[in-house]
Amino acid sequence: MKTLYLARHAKSSWKYPDLMDIDRPLNKRGKKDAPFMGKELNKKGITIDLIVTSSAERARCTAETIAKEIGYKKKNIVVDEELYEYSTSSFMEFIKQIDNKFESVMIFGHNPVLTSLNNELTDKHIENIPTCGIVSIQFDSQWNEIEPDSGKTQFFIYPKMYLNKSYS
Repeated sequence: MKTLYLARHAKSSWKYPDLMDIDRPLNKRGKKDAPFMGKELNKKGITIDLIVTSSAERARCTAETIAKEIGYKKKNIVVDEELYEYSTSSFMEFIKQIDNKFESVMIFGHNPVLTSLNNELTDKHIENIPTCGIVSIQFDSQWNEIEPDSGKTQFFIYPKMYLNKSYS
């Protein structure tokens, strides 16, 4: 059984309009949301065998922050420059290339591709994966056998779900 976690980067800053999109850092809210979501994953007992992130600054920073909270070593995070511009179909091909020795894989990326990918892989339609949102999808197959609608959503969490709880 394989588990794929689709994680959208935390909220990014538009404070420096001259920065290229790929170089935009996290803003204040993003810097608060990423460790919070990592702690939520830790509470769920989530362990990850492989983390792959887009090369965008905001995605890398989110991946590193969440990795720290769940006990995944920063040096083991794989930065994939192509993830920044993947389409849904190229993302599907990427997933099918994952080594089957990995049972659980977390991918940090961008919308609208992550939302589209979720909607292609599962029967649970999501309108939008918000910033720092994470979807857990389980498959009864190997990575190279994954097909549309073959995944089962385990959970879908995002920071604003916790506004009325302990989120501060």
